[in-house]
Amino acid sequence: MAPSKPSIVFAHGLWADGSCFSELIPVLQREGHEVVSAQNTLDSLEGDVDAVHRALARVSSPAILVGHSWGGFVITDAGTDERVAGLVYVAALAPDSGETAQDLIGKFDTPPLFAHLDAEDGRLWIARDGISDFCGDLSEEDQLLVWATQGAPRAEVLGSTTDNPAWKSKPSWYLVTKQDRAVNPELQRFMAQRMGATTTEADTSHVPMLSRPDVVLETIRTAAQAI
Repeated sequence: MAPSKPSIVFAHGLWADGSCFSELIPVLQREGHEVVSAQNTLDSLEGDVDAVHRALARVSSPAILVGHSWGGFVITDAGTDERVAGLVYVAALAPDSGETAQDLIGKFDTPPLFAHLDAEDGRLWIARDGISDFCGDLSEEDQLLVWATQGAPRAEVLGSTTDNPAWKSKPSWYLVTKQDRAVNPELQRFMAQRMGATTTEADTSHVPMLSRPDVVLETIRTAAQAI
């Protein structure tokens, strides 16, 4: 028997891994969803899209893709898969055809986080003095945990492009994070409006799945009910 609720597949952003959704996954599982959090490589867009496709193969269709930050770029490409019924963007990048992450970031004032990145061996790390720009509404202890466990992306991923944005053919929802210092809230609103996404806003940092999981869950529930 097919599940009565859509499956949920998460795609994490830069400086993170799939466990960043740990506050959401158990709740959604208790509510009857099949849930998988893809482990993105952060080496290339193609590798991260492949990771999402592998995750889709582990759950039943239809599925909702939930992308945080860079994960929005990933689901914009991966979401054209026929198994995907909807897209949820959480403080996420949502490119149009041919746009790079750098193009999007450059449309509005550069977020403070980008002044606190260290480049080493072709990868980008958040410097210790920049972690508050990433997750400043967490406790100091939790900020240190995020910093210590960060995934370092290859710098080249910021120059990736997609040719067939899924939001042009799939329904979308967007959670804008109003205190975000990693993805400009004005950029978030611009992308959400361009997509025609159902949009809500929360007074959080860039990591609402950790600081305000309740508002992220409500956005996902709204999408699941619509699907």
